[in-house]
Amino acid sequence: MKSQVNEFRNNINNNMMSKSNKFKIIAMALVASVTIVSCNDDDNNNDTMVSADFSGTFVQQDQMARPAINTVFIASGQPKDDFNGTVPSAMGAKYQSVFQSRLMDLNPAFSTNALGQTAAQFTGLLATDVLGVKTTGKTTFFDGPNVLTGRALADDVIDVELLLIFGGSDGTANPGLTSDHVDANDKEFTTAFPYLATAW
Repeated sequence: MKSQVNEFRNNINNNMMSKSNKFKIIAMALVASVTIVSCNDDDNNNDTMVSADFSGTFVQQDQMARPAINTVFIASGQPKDDFNGTVPSAMGAKYQSVFQSRLMDLNPAFSTNALGQTAAQFTGLLATDVLGVKTTGKTTFFDGPNVLTGRALADDVIDVELLLIFGGSDGTANPGLTSDHVDANDKEFTTAFPYLATAW
């Protein structure tokens, strides 16, 4: 019985040595083949550096300093393309009457808004679609005393625009039209640049 156990052990040891040697040989062959293949002279000194091409004529595609203003006051298609391609310094003279006509279509009872502006004054301000920035004091789209002095991320710009269009002189007219009822971003803004909330 003892001799059978010894023979069995010898067979196992021989098989393990044989398998171990086969594994070592295969591993060495793989390492050698990878080394030989990767040692090829692969330096290609003929690569040309491609750089961005800034030649040509660029066309502005959209003008939107104040959100939704050109969407509401300018018809789609060619009129919107023309507006978007107009330099801001020419917008007021070219589009104030278009904005005023649209304002009166939207709110025929408009006389003055919460800023005390007439239709002509208000649409003159809106037609030049730029975002003014107050370098001293509070930056806000509108908070009552501070008016259109820039825009903070948390400013509810759509509610402000609706209030100025439909709210009348004290902001209380047409209460069903002065808010979109979206009072805050659905995610917190960050505390570091660019401050925007992460996308879903």
